Amino acid sequence: MSDLMKVSSNPHIRSKAGTSKIMLCVVLALMPAAAFGVYNFGINALLLILITVASCVCSEFLFDMICKKKNSIGDFSAVVTGVLLALNLPPNAPWWIGLVGGAFAIVVVKMLFGGLGQNFMNPALGARCFLLISFTSIMTNFECDAYTGATPLAVLKSGGSVNVFDMVVGRTAGTIGETSMIAIVIGACFLILLGIIDLRIPGSYIVSFIIFICIFGGHGIDFNYVAAHLAGGGLMLGAFFMATDYVTRPITIKGQYLYGVLLGILTGIFRIFGAGAEGVSYAIILGNILVPLIEKVTLPKGFGRGGEKI
Repeated sequence: MSDLMKVSSNPHIRSKAGTSKIMLCVVLALMPAAAFGVYNFGINALLLILITVASCVCSEFLFDMICKKKNSIGDFSAVVTGVLLALNLPPNAPWWIGLVGGAFAIVVVKMLFGGLGQNFMNPALGARCFLLISFTSIMTNFECDAYTGATPLAVLKSGGSVNVFDMVVGRTAGTIGETSMIAIVIGACFLILLGIIDLRIPGSYIVSFIIFICIFGGHGIDFNYVAAHLAGGGLMLGAFFMATDYVTRPITIKGQYLYGVLLGILTGIFRIFGAGAEGVSYAIILGNILVPLIEKVTLPKGFGRGGEKI
């Protein structure tokens, strides 16, 4: 009983699995996307992943040591942040991008707010947005030895045609981990089967996004157009691996559905009406900021005195 009476910061997950086990499972689920990224883009992609993960782990270790806090790298959350951030980097980015991004994700977005459970936004996405603003030319350059030219979403936005099958398989330009829809879905199925995530947020996210682009995309109900949007960019990676983050998602069931719908609409707005072709990162960051308000309006009301009347 004493184990059930502990008071601590979120995430509050009722499970026999501890934080380190859950985070390790997430790392394993990301391996198909990471492995395909290395296969697709070569050795520089592998170096970026290793450097980014090392930067995150070392940053957390040094922060704990300097602030004389209990070492927290054993929960593997820094490793998850490093892998997610690396998968959101262009494959030809210089090595120091991973170093700077990893340090920003851990120190600024996570540890300065109190560490795991206290950060108000996803550290990997916070760092990616920081890198996009600070080093725009590097973060939007996806040309490499394997692929040249614009990404499929950029081609789609300019009115061109794309090969949807290549996008699903991953034979296309993009960030290290977003290109292969198949690899991402394999990892997501692994987490769903283990019960670590469910389909409330990803399902409502994807369905609301499909509805939005069918209404406002200018192509109506066009299967190829919808499939290209789903397979392109970081939508699948964001929906299954970042929007479902225990810390930054709503805790109420209604709130999770509302959160997913909000992300789908925001992503659609950024992709259809925005200047850029992508919008997942900014959509999830804005969604993270609105989580307290979502939880406030979806919090169940108690019955009885001072509560909801029957």
